[in-house]
Amino acid sequence: MPSDREYYDGATSRLSAPFAIVDMAAFRANAADLVRRAGGVPVRVVTKSLRCRRLIREALALPGFAGVMAFTLPEALWLAAGDSAGPLSDDILVAYPTADTQAIAALAADPRAAARITLMVDHTDHLDMIAAAAPDPAHPVKVCLDMDTSWQPLGPRTHIGARRSPVRTPAQAAALARAVAARPGLRLEGVMAYEAQIAGVGDAPPGRPLYGAALRWVQGRSRLELARRRAALVRAVRGVADIRFVNGGGTGSVHTTRRERAVTEVAAGSGLYHPVLFDHFTGFTGRPAALFALPVVRRPGPGVATVLGGGYLASGPPDRARLPQPYLPAGLSYSPTEGAGEVQTPLLGAAADGLRVGDRVWLRHAKAGELCERFNELHLVEGPDPDDVTAVPTYRGEGQAFL
Repeated sequence: MPSDREYYDGATSRLSAPFAIVDMAAFRANAADLVRRAGGVPVRVVTKSLRCRRLIREALALPGFAGVMAFTLPEALWLAAGDSAGPLSDDILVAYPTADTQAIAALAADPRAAARITLMVDHTDHLDMIAAAAPDPAHPVKVCLDMDTSWQPLGPRTHIGARRSPVRTPAQAAALARAVAARPGLRLEGVMAYEAQIAGVGDAPPGRPLYGAALRWVQGRSRLELARRRAALVRAVRGVADIRFVNGGGTGSVHTTRRERAVTEVAAGSGLYHPVLFDHFTGFTGRPAALFALPVVRRPGPGVATVLGGGYLASGPPDRARLPQPYLPAGLSYSPTEGAGEVQTPLLGAAADGLRVGDRVWLRHAKAGELCERFNELHLVEGPDPDDVTAVPTYRGEGQAFL
């Protein structure tokens, strides 16, 4: 039985590094685990985390997945238009509010796109902007209300969670729902409440057991408060309109969010690739599926191997957790004075002495879809033979850059 490194090196032996791969056995195993944890609640595919149309289709073809969550309206319009195989989905939820009035006008002028796409709103300013850009839509513009899910045990000064929507109370939710209903060109479709402080924060940070215990306590209290408030928010909105869906959760909270009766679907995407930041959760274990290979181009001295490129930093707080992780061979680490470089990265450790110029080092990105902004293709690995590898374009490879 070959080691993981031998398996990946052999399967990609015809490729010249740098390149990125997706281990399809791991991808499908992660998908099956997400569906298992969702417990029968549909999983909406988060496109931001995949950024590859072939893999979005792959996920949607699996039982348990339904609909997609896009990150910008231009992306949603592109996905709705589709390719020779048709639109990616007939149910596309844009996860973030848009201020792109040209894209809003394009949406409103295309009845097929307008029927497939739902915009995110959390303020009457968004409603006014949509109405101004689309005063006479060919199809009612569908909107979803985004709710604040942060935990505030002592009021707003103790804000724990992402700073997203200003809509926090049932009264605020009902007022915004009434504002949508008052505009004939809009139609209220759903509610979203994404608990970033639970879904996206690993509760078992390595080497920090006391902090991990405190984090689990905070997440548990936040989960209880949000379950009650989310139910109240949904009741308030349903008192105004007959909404189609209530979206919640993320990769790290699928198994808990799906228990709430108010939630009709969960969202997940990062869990399909399982990047480094998702290694540190107690509620599930995934398999690394997305990797990238860099070639060794220098051997400066004992215990050092320098690879080409590598400075693929992830978004978020500026700390070492946002760096890619050297993965194979095991035992490599960054130089504290150089880190991950734009054009070269020295890697330190005893494992470096087993590497020669031309060998590959395999790394994992800290987050999911951002890796695809670095590569035009993903090489899908289905087996150990080079003939088992298929190249498919990323968004970047199709000439699309939405952010």
